[in-house]
Parts: sequence; structure tokens; C-alpha cells
Amino acid sequence: MKTEKIRLSEISKENYDQVRKIYQQGIDTGNASFQTVALDFKSFDTKYLAACRLTALEEDTDKVLGWAALLPVSTMDSYRGVAELSLYVAEEARGRGVGKFLMEQLIEASEKAGFWTLQSLIFPENEGSLALHHAFGFKTLCIHELLGEMNGVFRDVARLERRSSKF
Repeated sequence: MKTEKIRLSEISKENYDQVRKIYQQGIDTGNASFQTVALDFKSFDTKYLAACRLTALEEDTDKVLGWAALLPVSTMDSYRGVAELSLYVAEEARGRGVGKFLMEQLIEASEKAGFWTLQSLIFPENEGSLALHHAFGFKTLCIHELLGEMNGVFRDVARLERRSSKF
């Protein structure tokens, strides 16, 4: 596996077209999300938390190779340190360490921002995403059978969780 020379940046309105393209590439696999169309920036900005919106950029360019961001789990103060994560890697950058880089950076940033638990909902067929999460200490809590409908077919969803050792 070739590891990219990558630098970290934040998701912004200026780079969101690239982020959205990568988001759509993931959606188009049929194994990344129940969504069928990537969100426009305004919808993304509303849905995702302001903290921990990360991009992996090619070292000497502004080319986005992947992105990660957090979604709120609940509005209750008791759950202020719990978030669901999204992580997507561009088709041409898969298998080159971008997902690993983003997961490392997201975990570090989320802990600095006060998050003690990260959750993910993943289709069981998405073996690459499951392996990445497990490599970073996520545990599969359960498989929600036939949880959501996609194109007339009900799909199972794995629920994974990682508890920070810093809290």
C-alpha cells in the first residue's frame, strides 16, 4: 500500500465542490449511505457539527483526497460528547492511506473538542470501512436488521462505537 503525502485542512465553502464530488462517489457505490445525492453546502453546514470538519489534501496542492466530519447524535446535553462520524475517500485515493490519516486526525480533533464517544453506522457490505473502524478500536455493537429502505430494498446497518480513553 502506498501512503500519500497528505496535509490536513478544514472543509470550507471554497473546497466544498471537491468534498461534494467525493461524497457523491461514495454514495454511488451503493454501500456508503442511504442518501442518493450529496448535500449542497448549505444543507451540509446545517446537518454537520461545526467542529471537526476535516479534509485530507495532496501535500503540495489544494486537491481534496478525502474528508471526515461529525454529526450530532442528540441535542440533549448528556450526549454533548457523542457524535456520529462520516468519512469518505476519493476513488483515485483509495488504498493509499487517506482513510487512515483522516481517522487518526478525526479521533485526535474530536477528543480535543470534548467528544468521548464516536459512533458509525455502516452497511455490513462495506468491508473496507468496517476494517478501518476496527483498526482504530471501534467495536461492532449490533447489526440493525432491515433498518432502512434503499431503492425498494431494506438494508442491514452495523452500529460501531469507539470510546475515548481520555475521558
